[in-house]
Amino acid sequence: MGRVVEKAIIERLFVKELLFFETVDIEFDGGLVVFSGASGAGKSLLIGSILATFGLDTPIASLSELTINKTLDIEGYDTDDAFAIKCIKSDKLRYYIDGQKISKKALQDIFTPPFVRYLSVRQKEPLSSRDLLHYIDTIALQSKPSFEQLLGEYQRRYGLYKASLQTLESLQSKESNLNERIEFATFERNKIDAIAPKIGEDEELLSLKQKLSRIDKLKEAIANAHFIFEFESKVIEVYHLLDKESGFVTDTFNQIRSDFEEIDSLYDELEEVNIEAVLDRIEQIAALIQKYGSIEATLAYRDQKASELAQYQTMSYDKKELEAFIASEKQSLIFLAKELDSVRQEVAIEIQSQLEGYLTSLKLPPLTFEFTLRSLDGLGMMDVDSGMNGSKTSTLSGGEFNRLRLALMAVAMECGQKQESGVIILDEIDANVSGDESIAIANLIAKLAKNYQIFAISHQPHLSAQANQHILVKKEGEKGSIEILDKEGRINEIARIIAGEKANSEAMKFAKKLLN
Repeated sequence: MGRVVEKAIIERLFVKELLFFETVDIEFDGGLVVFSGASGAGKSLLIGSILATFGLDTPIASLSELTINKTLDIEGYDTDDAFAIKCIKSDKLRYYIDGQKISKKALQDIFTPPFVRYLSVRQKEPLSSRDLLHYIDTIALQSKPSFEQLLGEYQRRYGLYKASLQTLESLQSKESNLNERIEFATFERNKIDAIAPKIGEDEELLSLKQKLSRIDKLKEAIANAHFIFEFESKVIEVYHLLDKESGFVTDTFNQIRSDFEEIDSLYDELEEVNIEAVLDRIEQIAALIQKYGSIEATLAYRDQKASELAQYQTMSYDKKELEAFIASEKQSLIFLAKELDSVRQEVAIEIQSQLEGYLTSLKLPPLTFEFTLRSLDGLGMMDVDSGMNGSKTSTLSGGEFNRLRLALMAVAMECGQKQESGVIILDEIDANVSGDESIAIANLIAKLAKNYQIFAISHQPHLSAQANQHILVKKEGEKGSIEILDKEGRINEIARIIAGEKANSEAMKFAKKLLN
């Protein structure tokens, strides 16, 4: 088979200390890569190492590293055209992308479908309604040109509808104790309004209090000192007799007279002040400052409560408007959901028809999609389940279920997903099947390998013969090794698969026929 490197995603696997493998270093081709070998040779160990490096299995090797030859848009991580994913197992597990540490969960989120798909006869993940709807939508987006606009419109409007429901729920929650909130906000605002503090008033009141406490003593002191004016003329006369300038004496007495008059005026002014009212005001202002920190903070709190009251007054009106919008939008969404589900049912019938040939060759009965009505959500108004011959697909065996999964991927690829690529890992998916089924499975996998890089463990000759790259896994004594087979090696290995360790001429002849 030809080398299909341009489709490959994993270029290389490097493993250290993987039980009986000291080191393994494999460069992969694209398309279908088959691992074969005797039971117990370590094929599942190598497949497990690929999965473990993606964070999808428990690591056994001390080091496993994958080289990816394709640039992926990974948010938060810088990757080149080829980059490495590494898993190191020591005292604890560590994962890296191009040397940048990453958690196992983040790694899984990046590389689980559509990048990596794992199918095994021992593992079966049920097809949920969400999975089936996504699958049908993916095909509808390729086959129905108007579906993309319809789906986008529904998702956009449902997002707005859901956000509106959350807003309404918040309003209703606030409304449940709205009266209490209004009463509290009104009380707080009115309490401050009743006092009506002014910025700087606290300092003015303290200054006034100090003046009131000293005015009586000042008045008495002035009365006792008033006699000094009787000596003013006598002091001036002394300076005249001494022939000295007496102007400064006059100025001094005039200043004293002015100060005494100012105190008299203040006394007259303060006589009209209600001392008890001042003390009460000081107490009120002090209480506000103690509670809120300052007069500025008090007034800011008052404005906040006034703003809350304004919001409460409009809340009821907003709630009615929102309820009307939600009711109207729900009707529109119901109409869009019916259109969506109608297209989905139409596409589902087409998928059933396209699947029929694959399923017949795989010895599986026809698949039917079953739609049931449910309440409106982000996906529409219908759940979808799948059945075969009247039984749910969840009752299929692991092998049957995974063959169905392969058929579904093939139909999706046929319907326009030719740009899709990634890795499919198959663990003995063709085990315990008849010859016809084995041929059908091999042909189906080979078809998928045109788009995907597929790693498969196989004990069947037909799948091995379809491989782009055939890797023989061996265990000799206590050591494991791998060999990338050439054409002659492939003929010998396929003959061994057919007839056992002592392949006869008929097995060799059949192996050559399969490869040709």
